Amino acid sequence: MAKKEFTLRGKTTDELKKLSLTELMQLLTARQRRTIKRGFTEQQKILLKKLRNSEKNIKTHCRDMIILPEMIGTTIKVHHGREFVPVAVEPDMVGHYLGEFVLTRKKVTHSAPGIGATRSSASLSVK
Repeated sequence: MAKKEFTLRGKTTDELKKLSLTELMQLLTARQRRTIKRGFTEQQKILLKKLRNSEKNIKTHCRDMIILPEMIGTTIKVHHGREFVPVAVEPDMVGHYLGEFVLTRKKVTHSAPGIGATRSSASLSVK
């Protein structure tokens, strides 16, 4: 069974890469359109410059950067509060934010009751 080719509003990956930024804006949602229309921040411009120079090992704190078609195929290390997590950019990520793919919170796992715990919590069986 052949893998289905990715399209964004009828445009293939190759067609998306050929679009200008203003043409791409028309394909994105309102929030992303507004962000691009207002212009990129200095940090976002630096990230784009590094991508265009095809640098390796790109690290960034720009979690609010919109994934553009020119980023497809690269791996960007995005900061999530304590460390940089590598994100491999795929075609279906276009239009989303980098921070959406690096979660900052993890599931809380509790261990046995600690010192000073109530009597009732101390009597629970620990499996």
